[in-house]
Amino acid sequence: MSQPRVFVTRRIPVAGLDRIETECNAEVWQEPLPPPRNLLLEKVVGCDGILTLLTDKIDAELMDAAGPQLKVVSNFAVGYNNIDIDEATKRGIQVGNTPDVLTDATADMAMSLMLSAARRIIESQDYVRQQQWKTWEPLGLIGQDLVGKTIGIVGMGRIGYAAAKRCRGGWDMKVLYSDHFVNEKAETGLGAQRVDFETLLKESDFVSVHTSLDETTKGMFNRAAFELMKPTAVFVNTARGPIHDQGDLYTALNTGQIFSAGLDVTDPEPILPDDPLLTLSNCVIAPHIASATVSSRDGMATIAADNLLAGVLGQPLQCRVTS
Repeated sequence: MSQPRVFVTRRIPVAGLDRIETECNAEVWQEPLPPPRNLLLEKVVGCDGILTLLTDKIDAELMDAAGPQLKVVSNFAVGYNNIDIDEATKRGIQVGNTPDVLTDATADMAMSLMLSAARRIIESQDYVRQQQWKTWEPLGLIGQDLVGKTIGIVGMGRIGYAAAKRCRGGWDMKVLYSDHFVNEKAETGLGAQRVDFETLLKESDFVSVHTSLDETTKGMFNRAAFELMKPTAVFVNTARGPIHDQGDLYTALNTGQIFSAGLDVTDPEPILPDDPLLTLSNCVIAPHIASATVSSRDGMATIAADNLLAGVLGQPLQCRVTS
């Protein structure tokens, strides 16, 4: 019996890749950048399964190119806005993702950005490296306090809860959250209060974004939103870049509408070299590394491999996305 044919759009940790290459007739894209669209359409022809990243657009055109034997698309990510789920469902193609394993790593990243932006860590490092540090300065590089402040969580899912738990337990912060659903665990365990979006913006000292990207959240952090925030507020986004309007964020930071920002995601990714945000000392930008820990990436690789291998055999996926 021949092995199922699969295409893997990027090298992933060996925790998952070794199994795929052992159990499948696998072609793995070796380049550091994603395969160009025309090559992706060629590579998937005749495949039983595809392992994809968020940078790979999986739509009807690609499914047509792959052919009717395509059984599964396994996304190496929690998100799946790169995949047309309705189209895949209509064709009987299973879609998998990798939730849970990066919850703590992403929450830790949100805290890292929050601390860095509030206490001006990157700006201070540049200050030292540029040999501007001459003496101890009573008024130098003063940042924002964290203890006893208010954290506003936008999207109280697994990652939002983990971030809120750190803020509550670590700095005794008051927790506000905005979400379509009540999170009883957060309200009972953390004393979190569910409020409307405008109230959250007005009352929070720190705002951390953990909601999914869809038509209702795209651009929700725009000029009007930033104008409602405190001038001492710190904005953190570890979710998806298009949730904030990049131009409006620049204006808010440059004019002092808000104090600082920490971003692990931008729009587009990578951020354009002439983006004005790169000129600001009060904006910390990381290259989408929230899940970049050994345990998280190995866990993602393992689940992605499990999903792919189950899918090519026509078995239920460990983590399946449905429309």
